[in-house]
Amino acid sequence: MKVKIPIQIVEIDEDNFHLMIVSEFEDGMKSNWIIDTGASKTVFDSAKSEYFTKKEGQEDILSAGITEHPLKSGLAVLNPVFFRKYKIEKMKVALLDMAHINELYQKKVQLEISGLLGSDFLLKYKAEISYKKELLMLKI
Repeated sequence: MKVKIPIQIVEIDEDNFHLMIVSEFEDGMKSNWIIDTGASKTVFDSAKSEYFTKKEGQEDILSAGITEHPLKSGLAVLNPVFFRKYKIEKMKVALLDMAHINELYQKKVQLEISGLLGSDFLLKYKAEISYKKELLMLKI
């Protein structure tokens, strides 16, 4: 089955764009996700602790970003999350403090970001991005 999820193309600055999709948790809380094809791992905001269970026995790990300093992150499993009508259970994520990202997004486009969909998620669901149709298509 192919799930089609609308993409919002968010202009952060002139000619500086991010692709964003929206999900929803079972309690109705909507979450904005940036599609990040350059990220190896899907990331979720560590401040939203009511939406994940931290993996027991997992030490914090160091994650590399585009900065010279490694980022400290933990591992977790998200509560069930809906992308359109498709429910994903036990989605594995790295936890990061996303306050700096949300500060930028609030200032530039008045949005809050809950996570980054990385290549692990995109490959698992054989993601296709259509810029023309503004859709993310996942094979479920």
